[in-house]
Amino acid sequence: MTGDIAFMTLAARLGHRALGTTAENPPVGCVIVRQGVIVGLGWTRAGGRPHAETEALKMAGDAARGATAYVTLEPCAHHGRTPPCAEALVAVGIARVVAAVEDPDPRVSGGGFAILKRAGIPVEVGLGRDEAWPDLAGFLTRIARKRPYVILKIALSADGKIAEAPGRETAITGPQVKARTHLMRAQADAILVGLGTVLADDPDLTCRLPGLESRSPVRVVADSKLGIPRTSNLVRTAGKVPVWLLSVADGAVGPGVEVLQCKANPRGQVDLADALGRLAGRGINRVLVEGGAHLARSLITAGLVDELALFRAPRAIGPQGIDGFAGLPLADVMAGFRKAGEEGLGDDVLSVYVRA
Repeated sequence: MTGDIAFMTLAARLGHRALGTTAENPPVGCVIVRQGVIVGLGWTRAGGRPHAETEALKMAGDAARGATAYVTLEPCAHHGRTPPCAEALVAVGIARVVAAVEDPDPRVSGGGFAILKRAGIPVEVGLGRDEAWPDLAGFLTRIARKRPYVILKIALSADGKIAEAPGRETAITGPQVKARTHLMRAQADAILVGLGTVLADDPDLTCRLPGLESRSPVRVVADSKLGIPRTSNLVRTAGKVPVWLLSVADGAVGPGVEVLQCKANPRGQVDLADALGRLAGRGINRVLVEGGAHLARSLITAGLVDELALFRAPRAIGPQGIDGFAGLPLADVMAGFRKAGEEGLGDDVLSVYVRA
């Protein structure tokens, strides 16, 4: 069992490499072990193909016969652009499969395990689930709830503010937090902000970590009436990194800018549940929400946030500052969440909370 845990931990770490790069597919890791020796390693490649098992089997070659495959998600059972991974494992003579999580996709959902069992291959499910689940959460949430996994990232001063005044861009946290945020962008499929953030900050919303610039996700703006300035950084750079506008209105904005027309809520604004459903329909698994306060509050009160990434700075701004959640008390924000981790970033602290 100790060896099984170590190999599954490695599989989870391999899957983590693929986070944010696999399009609508899950980021999966696979390790193939024969007589205690690792003979194959793989993870889902960019765009979702090849699958992790395919990559690991390719590395293992003939050594896969009689080996154990450790995989973070149930091997697929359906024919798509490639044959089912479960059939590939059978064909090479894999002797045992250990999987962390069952795939809820109706095209699989136990079917991969059934193929293996019919071939007489023992299957063990559940080992390493807690370690694999966070990276698979986007895919699993999209399949089960028909919406992406939503991560709300917010930087707060010691007194719970996000800016010194309306429309004033304020550096709350230090450079380590900035780098950490860019890594989070690289691991997301989309970044979501409200129109107010665009008007106040004119952000780029790209990943600018050296070597990861190509991993900038789709940039999404909740813009009920298509009020985004045509001169904004987002519109001007949409030809390089796509921009999607979630709007009640319909219309053309510019090259590379796509309008996703959504249902309206009773206030005439974008219905966020419907908007997230439309993102899921486009294969978006993980959404990183970066602002602003009203969008954050709306998502929290609607129960649409799965994870809070709360960056806290030691300095206070004062009562004139802008509340992080548009007046919603932090205690109300945190209700229903449990702490999942914490790390220091210079003088700042990142605390991560997930739905209890």
